[in-house]
Amino acid sequence: MNWLLLIITLPTENATARMRAWRALKASGAVVLRDGVYLIPASEHAVDTLTKVEQDIGDSGGTAYLLEVDGDTDYPFPALFDRTGDYQKLADDIMACGAGFESTARSDLARHVRKLRNAYDALVAIDFFPGDARRQVGALLDALEARQTRALSPDEPTGKADTVAPLDRNAFKASLWATRKQLWVDRIGSAWLIQRFIDPQARFLWLDTPDDCPSDALGFDFDGARFTHVESLSGLMVTFETLMASFDLGHDPALQRLAQIVHCLDVGGLPVPEAAGLERLLAGIRARTTDDDSLLNDAGRVFDDLYLAFRQEAEPA
Repeated sequence: MNWLLLIITLPTENATARMRAWRALKASGAVVLRDGVYLIPASEHAVDTLTKVEQDIGDSGGTAYLLEVDGDTDYPFPALFDRTGDYQKLADDIMACGAGFESTARSDLARHVRKLRNAYDALVAIDFFPGDARRQVGALLDALEARQTRALSPDEPTGKADTVAPLDRNAFKASLWATRKQLWVDRIGSAWLIQRFIDPQARFLWLDTPDDCPSDALGFDFDGARFTHVESLSGLMVTFETLMASFDLGHDPALQRLAQIVHCLDVGGLPVPEAAGLERLLAGIRARTTDDDSLLNDAGRVFDDLYLAFRQEAEPA
């Protein structure tokens, strides 16, 4: 990949031209290397945008030099374009919209969702080195839009080829659930989710290997399990997210927050402030307990408390 470098100088009194250039460069996704020096991956669109800025600067009494830099360089330029923080802010806005879904007028909700979609599309346009953060926020927004569609047109079919088929919780009462021994984040969270929201009478079997899973057990979080990671068109879902999608739990903003944490700790992606703290707590519990039943019991209380805290945050004042 080659790079475009724009070096500009403007008279200090020409604030209007300076602001015009700054807005155009910000919208293009260029980053600032130092005052008056901007960098962006080379593309036809970028060349067109920066050429216009160069011409405008010259017409305004300043100087501007647009240079192309050979992509064969050791400089860590891609790291300068990390949009994770922007995606995190947008994810927070999407979840806040979902938390106030029922109390918001439908016309206001539609306007807000359109605004969020426009913000996402604008961010994607300048995300030159996309990672899992884009996928996660896109999935959150898709879920919010699908929820809005169901509210406005309840009789319309909502199934998609890339979605997990919905299941009836009543058909899973008092089931035997099985996963690998030595539970960790996704398996702990998934077992907690099963107990609290899917099958309160669940029985659990901890397996030495997935091959030991009995035919009458519902396996989760291993290859070939009934519920495990799913690679959909919208990206990777960890087992916790697959269970939420399977049993229509995605409307709960507190569970969405927990899903973000589990996803972050299990496969990476959007950073979540609470993730590091939860990881340390779970590590301490696992070091103290002697078996997976005790681990799930003690760790489940931590998930209970986090869920309650997120619920309180989501409730209107």
